[in-house]
Amino acid sequence: QILGGMKAVFAQADYISLNIPFINKTPDEGGTKGIIGEELLAEMKNDATILNFARGELVDSAALKAHFDAGHKGKYVTDFPEDLLWDHENAIVIPHLGASTEEAEDAAAAMAAETIMRFLTTGEIVNSVNFPTTLLEKHCTTTSVRIAIVNQNVAGSLAQILAIFGDKNLNILQQVNKSRGDVAYNVVDVELVDGIDWPEVQKALTTVPEVISSRFILGDTSLGGFGYAVNDPEHGYSV
Repeated sequence: QILGGMKAVFAQADYISLNIPFINKTPDEGGTKGIIGEELLAEMKNDATILNFARGELVDSAALKAHFDAGHKGKYVTDFPEDLLWDHENAIVIPHLGASTEEAEDAAAAMAAETIMRFLTTGEIVNSVNFPTTLLEKHCTTTSVRIAIVNQNVAGSLAQILAIFGDKNLNILQQVNKSRGDVAYNVVDVELVDGIDWPEVQKALTTVPEVISSRFILGDTSLGGFGYAVNDPEHGYSV
């Protein structure tokens, strides 16, 4: 049955399920914040139930509590605990378990393992809360060395890092530089050539004043530095 608006729905429905997005503006401003408020609640049947598994902010909690306190016999079922309603006798608050099902936990564990393996084997970063997403095409581990460098996100730091490769006569095959806030992250593929003192290359890169750490991803060869190295302000260079 098609009705003429939300007031008509509230006047006739025994169960009202909220399936709308949350837009952080009031209905008068074109949003949905508190859209279930006094005006609609006044039209609701005395024993009707509201089901809210969309967003807690859709409901004006103070208005709904006042409606229940005035004698409304219905229920409010939600998985969004709210200070005014979570222990009200007319409210049924259940856990928000979208990410706690067996399937979701399996998927999250697999994603975490894949993310870590991706970082360890390629230097790429995804799904990080404090580092930028950084992607670079797969490199050939028999003809190149991949180097990941963390540095302070300040002007001139990248130029100093790249100058090291020039000073060591190393050809950069591909690279990516990303930043987030105070931190910058670089992944660089350089050509694997004979006669290069790779530990010395790593030390030179890591001791650039703005560099925090470096990691040589060794791949199929034993050449390429020591793996992980850090430039500690107190203790200096260490691997």
